[in-house]
Amino acid sequence: MKTLIKSKLMFSFNKNLENFSVTGLLLGGLLLLNACGGDASGTGTENSLSGSIQIDGSSTVYPITEAVAEEFRSEASRVKVTVGVSGTGGGMKKFSRGEIDIVDASRSMNADEAAMAKENGITYLEIPVAYDGLTVVVHPDNNWVNDITLAELKRIWEPGAQNTITRWNQIRPEWPDQELHLYGPGVESGTYDYFTEAVVGKSHSSRGDYTASEDDNVLVQGVSTDPYALGFFGYAYYEENAAKLKAVPVNDEDDSNGQGAILPTLETVKDGSYAPLSRPLFIYVNSKAAVRPEVVEFVNFYLDNAPELSEEVGYIQLPAERYQEQKTKFRQFAEGLNQQQE
Repeated sequence: MKTLIKSKLMFSFNKNLENFSVTGLLLGGLLLLNACGGDASGTGTENSLSGSIQIDGSSTVYPITEAVAEEFRSEASRVKVTVGVSGTGGGMKKFSRGEIDIVDASRSMNADEAAMAKENGITYLEIPVAYDGLTVVVHPDNNWVNDITLAELKRIWEPGAQNTITRWNQIRPEWPDQELHLYGPGVESGTYDYFTEAVVGKSHSSRGDYTASEDDNVLVQGVSTDPYALGFFGYAYYEENAAKLKAVPVNDEDDSNGQGAILPTLETVKDGSYAPLSRPLFIYVNSKAAVRPEVVEFVNFYLDNAPELSEEVGYIQLPAERYQEQKTKFRQFAEGLNQQQE
């Protein structure tokens, strides 16, 4: 990471300036300090922080948050940052009960989750951190699927397809008369919620006879080893495993978004032509956590580094001004909470 490497180099350079002296008095003082176990490091705001931050939720957002957490740990080593993966739905339940400080989410909080949070006295701030494109994938040896329409995806995944649409030639007659093996996220996943709403037309409306997992790596493994498989998950997991998967261009048959079948790429997700399977990714911050210095520093650090780290792990950064807007919104949120406590 160029920015963080540069920051670390500047920190090292400034530290060296502090530790070198042209006078014997200061040199002697430095030697005495070292003899007594003194340390010139840890004087910055981040290095003086301590505490813990509990994060859980979306497997899709996890790579971004874990990358941010890893860098933050190197800057604030006394803060323990734990990042779990229980799916957006599982994370929202924990968040709405006040069990975690931040939840990773691949969709917005729904009405039931908001009601649970309110019931438990939990207020929060929603912060978008990146864009994603849900990617439809098949085995790389699949030579018959070169594109798929949104209507065909609906026919495959809608509840009425269960135990009915089970062979490839039922989708298109020219496709082979072979079993269709489906792989997708589990019902606690925000990716599942978003896909079913975008494709089927109703969230949580899907056939149940498919191989489901909250762990996207399990889905990658399944599709990459099954010539008759079709699955979907976040773009980052496809990009990381592109050598053993084949992404399928999707045609939403709406030329206002772009003509024909379109592959998810950084460009098509960012410009909106990969519709309707492009989406924002979020973190939610618990108001009770947002008054703690380590959480404030972490969220600001997240927004400073999300542009670079989101693309490093395979997602699409927001416009630069959006990150600044979110930093301003978070600062006002935290300041308001502190004023309430005074």
